[in-house]
Amino acid sequence: MIRIMLLDDQPLLRSGFRALLDAEDDIEVVAEGGNGREGLALARHHLPDLALIDIQMPVMDGVETTRQIVADPALAGVRVVILTNYGLDEYVFHALRAGATGFLVKDIEPDDLLHAVRVAARGDALLAPSITRMLINRYVSEPLCADVTPGMEELTNREREAVALAARGLSNDEIADRMVISPLTAKTHVNRAMTKLQARDRAQLVVFAYESGLVSPGNR
Repeated sequence: MIRIMLLDDQPLLRSGFRALLDAEDDIEVVAEGGNGREGLALARHHLPDLALIDIQMPVMDGVETTRQIVADPALAGVRVVILTNYGLDEYVFHALRAGATGFLVKDIEPDDLLHAVRVAARGDALLAPSITRMLINRYVSEPLCADVTPGMEELTNREREAVALAARGLSNDEIADRMVISPLTAKTHVNRAMTKLQARDRAQLVVFAYESGLVSPGNR
């Protein structure tokens, strides 16, 4: 059973999402609230598997709520997916940088929402290659110095290559083709890099790669 927390300051939208999610046999909405401060208390009480969080809320917005959930050891098992009206914007990027697994636009089709919830709950990032490239091109124009990402120097050359390809939006199968290795080996390189960098998921790995200067915008 996937346990969901909904945070949005629009009760009607929450009701619609809840009705859709609760109708599924493998999904249960265990809590809902209208702002981030309330959401933190609910998360600590209910320990959901996944928090669907509106990016813009009163009292505490989605970015700060994400940051505090990710920083709380008691909430280590809670994955965050950001809800937005506007698609990829600066607030969404900051939420991804803070540790969100991905994001969804609120006018998403019902079947796509259910699929996305299941994808995020199993630990995969909600970042399609096209979205990854858009994120990179718009919001990571100035790579930071390498020492902002502890652990990057511990990567092997092959792990660095795999991370660089992942940061450009390639899937494990595509990384395998580029590196002339098996998909399983490509996945292993990416997973080991995530462990060394203490990245929660692939989305954060992309951010780390650009912040460290391992890859740079426009470099394909």
